[in-house]
Amino acid sequence: MGRETVDPDEVRQEFDRFSLRSRLLAPAPAGRAFAVFTGSLTDWWVREYTWSGPDALAELGVEPRPGGMLYEIGPYGFRSDWGRVLTWDPPRRLVFTWQIGPDRVPVPDPARASEVEVLFLAEGPDRTRVEVEHRNFDRHGAAAEGYREALTAGWHELLHRYLVTVARSAD
Repeated sequence: MGRETVDPDEVRQEFDRFSLRSRLLAPAPAGRAFAVFTGSLTDWWVREYTWSGPDALAELGVEPRPGGMLYEIGPYGFRSDWGRVLTWDPPRRLVFTWQIGPDRVPVPDPARASEVEVLFLAEGPDRTRVEVEHRNFDRHGAAAEGYREALTAGWHELLHRYLVTVARSAD
């Protein structure tokens, strides 16, 4: 059971005006770290960070291919797409658009969306350094800096929950 707790300080962050970089060590091989990140979103994503909300969210997912969508399924099977996969290279790299605006409204035009790149770098047979860069916040317009600030805290919580889920998956 002790493996389920993870020190929140294990998620390191740095930022500049329009970019946020997070680093953490996942207690798993790269393949499992990638699989939990992409295939178990519903297990670690904060349900309050969804359009459906904690009571109505049914599923979060990633279609595993370039051009695939990041999506949520909410009440009555309603699907909301919130990103598009640009690079799908398991177990090393994932890049996707972040098509959620600062006002939490969908951003249909990918040219006006920020971008997230996730690298999974093996640091041994059972450890993977995960680097998450959320960049191009300037594409979100006048609210870009405030949005980056808000998502700095948001990504910290998400990645902490991700680490707990990875640790639990090893049991």
